[in-house]
Amino acid sequence: MRAALGRGVAVATIAFALAGCGLTEGGLSEQPPGNGAGGKSAAAALRELNALPVKGRAPMTGYDRAEFGPAWSDVDRNGCDTRNDVLKRDLTDETFKKGDEDCTVLSGVLHDPYSGKTIEFKRGQSSSMAVQIDHVIALADAWQKGAQQWPESKRKELANDPLNLLAVDGPLNSQKGAGDAATWLPPRRAYWCTYVERQIEVKAKYELWVTSGERDAMQKVLKAC
Repeated sequence: MRAALGRGVAVATIAFALAGCGLTEGGLSEQPPGNGAGGKSAAAALRELNALPVKGRAPMTGYDRAEFGPAWSDVDRNGCDTRNDVLKRDLTDETFKKGDEDCTVLSGVLHDPYSGKTIEFKRGQSSSMAVQIDHVIALADAWQKGAQQWPESKRKELANDPLNLLAVDGPLNSQKGAGDAATWLPPRRAYWCTYVERQIEVKAKYELWVTSGERDAMQKVLKAC
């Protein structure tokens, strides 16, 4: 019952926020057009969204993180696992492990796109989780929208695709969980357009579907960009 109430509050919060997208104070109008992951305009993202199939969620039956391959594999065979590749890409002022200067990130600074905060990253058992790598399209969400029918090689590709990965605030990544755009959007509203455009780009690339609620939420965001 408590989990159901929590989901209801999240949906209601997003619906309320979408209704006020015209606000300029920290709102979507601050988001410049064409600022998506691939430089696409909101109009182009809308066209891409409207071409995606719309279906209900498939059951979670059989889902396991292992279905998408080992976490943070070195899929591009550059000698560095995917997590460190993303940290190198998204952090500034990085330092690296001695003798492994091309790979293992020991520290750095994240300008978090989800919250707007500046977060100090420091590798360690008690500190690394301050910065986490988010799957923009959550793997559990992908599983329910087409991925369970894929071969393991394609699921592994999605899980390690740089387009689908962002270094972000750890607690916000945990808060998002497997949420889609209908149930979770970043608290920093100025990032909504970019975030939704990127989700659509990933779903189009991998031929994943959207639910009707997800499509409607994405359309509202993009029409306010």
